[in-house]
Amino acid sequence: MKAKSTKTHTEKRDRELVALSRLRDQDIDTSDIPEVKDWTRALVGRFYRPIKEPVTIRLDADILDWLKSQGPGYQTRINALLRQLMDSRAGVRSGK
Repeated sequence: MKAKSTKTHTEKRDRELVALSRLRDQDIDTSDIPEVKDWTRALVGRFYRPIKEPVTIRLDADILDWLKSQGPGYQTRINALLRQLMDSRAGVRSGK
């Protein structure tokens, strides 16, 4: 079985990207892109992936059991819970 190429850039695409990078913003035709007027359903940070750092943490056994009982991804849940707490206290840290 022949392996599928994972090469994503072709010479043609590379030339197009170089040509686009040389254009001024006002010279790029965006008329075929609809203007977004309602951002209420926008997902903030959907594609943002902060760097993960491995750590060792000691948790009470009942807390760990509870996190694991909810299915796979308990480390992701720990991170989400800590991020939620951090975000809720963002105004407190900055003095707002």
